[in-house]
Amino acid sequence: MNFDYTPEQTAVRDMVRRFAAEEMAPLVAQAEENEEFPRALFRRFGELGLIGVRYPAADGGSGFDKVSDCIIREELSYVAQAFASSWSAHSHLGIWPIWRAGSDDQKARFFRPAVKGEKIACFGLSEPDGGSNIRAMKTRAAKVPGGYSITGSKLYITNAPIADFMLLAARTRPELKPDAISLFIVELPNPGIRISKLKKEGIRASETGLIYLEDAFVPDDCLLGHREGTYPVILDSLSENRVGVAANCIGMARAALDAAAEYAKTRIVAGGPIGRYQAVSHKLADMAAEIEAARWLVNYGAWRVDQGTLDSATAAKVKLVASETALRASEAAIRIHGGAGIMREYPVGRIHRDALVYVIGEGTSDIQRNIIARDLGF
Repeated sequence: MNFDYTPEQTAVRDMVRRFAAEEMAPLVAQAEENEEFPRALFRRFGELGLIGVRYPAADGGSGFDKVSDCIIREELSYVAQAFASSWSAHSHLGIWPIWRAGSDDQKARFFRPAVKGEKIACFGLSEPDGGSNIRAMKTRAAKVPGGYSITGSKLYITNAPIADFMLLAARTRPELKPDAISLFIVELPNPGIRISKLKKEGIRASETGLIYLEDAFVPDDCLLGHREGTYPVILDSLSENRVGVAANCIGMARAALDAAAEYAKTRIVAGGPIGRYQAVSHKLADMAAEIEAARWLVNYGAWRVDQGTLDSATAAKVKLVASETALRASEAAIRIHGGAGIMREYPVGRIHRDALVYVIGEGTSDIQRNIIARDLGF
């Protein structure tokens, strides 16, 4: 059993680390203040091959693996989780189902331009009344000549205000059954769709929207895979993405630890650094141990993806542990900073706000516990 990254994976990590430090970091403060994503970053993501990292070269991707994808996520999130969140919603949720189940023409029209960063994608799944209960979806797609008429609403949709197209989940039959839900590729803007930008406490520079659909027409050629009942693709996408966002959480946790360790070395009280006190150093020790353990659980989950053996319970364990680790680490970092921890000139407050998003988003921690408990027979 070899726990080392391959030379290729190490090279990817080093490249992304440099890019994040040199090109992303200078944009963070203004983007957070304005709550706007720097759209030019998508082109750079595409030019560097970061969007297509885990897709085959034959499909326009970079031909790497899920472990490499998680390495990229950790490094992007270390600098700015808001940027990593928009990248993630685009590179996985918005286009993975098209790669997995789309027709050749759909891949040519949407997937390949998205991999290059030429088009921005979002994924319309969550609803105001539904949350994590996908089967209770109310958005409906009625068959009409030449396509579908879709009515409903979607909430907390990352990238919606800046997206060129949306992968949309809607009910194509009234039965509360999985195969009654289908996926559509909806080009934006659409005269039947209104998008309102939301203001958030966390991942502020990742633009998020509330979407209203009223008789929005979507042509037949934009039904994913030209077939109804693609609900299972959603579940597969969410399971893999839980491993992915867990890697984002490791990046946030590591950033919190590094910021807290640096502060503990340079903050002088009573003639010495505060890190000499056990109350501080033990917090840092716990953070370091938990982050290391969570990172290797994430790597295991990524390896399971690459082996084609990932199951929903394993994905839930990975996401639960990593997100809760990021939350605890970022709170501990604020406590170590004391009053400075709630000042915006320090990063730990932002990291904590961002970490809070991930014990809720992509399936709450309690939803992950439900999945794990069900696997245990409860």
